Amino acid sequence: MSEALTSDAPARQPLRERLAKNADGILEQIAREYGVSTFDVVEALPAEHRAIVPGSAFEKILGALMSWGPMVFIVHTPDIVLECEGPIPPGSVGRGYFNLHGDSPIGGHIKIENCTSIAFVMRPFMGRESRSIQFFNAAGEAMFKIFVRRDEKRELVGEQVKLFDALKTELTS
Repeated sequence: MSEALTSDAPARQPLRERLAKNADGILEQIAREYGVSTFDVVEALPAEHRAIVPGSAFEKILGALMSWGPMVFIVHTPDIVLECEGPIPPGSVGRGYFNLHGDSPIGGHIKIENCTSIAFVMRPFMGRESRSIQFFNAAGEAMFKIFVRRDEKRELVGEQVKLFDALKTELTS
């Protein structure tokens, strides 16, 4: 983990301390403010807000998500935050990619070997509870994120929360 997590300009509190007081905020923006990777920010979250598993769990996680119903798939780069809602389609490995194909607006080809860590993140976002599974590359940047959906009242879909919690427990036990 970068030294910037614990010491920086005197006007700014250390990252772990900041996140312990308030885990809300855009992870990528916090990373830029502290000069660290997005994964460094996730690692600095209090333990109750994150669980990290190795990238080797990629296929198992994507396989489980296929039965959860519509999810929110996000790709966040410095230039765009692209959100797509739909079921996670079936996928298969071929030519070094995890190829998503099926009847969903979510599709594409993910370089599976680039996924080094996966984080289950449970934290407030814009003042509301959120749950996401975030897939990170070796540089510590998010390849993509998959969020538990919200219902018409803007509350997390209860069944997906249960499935999220069960998968996190299974993979971290």
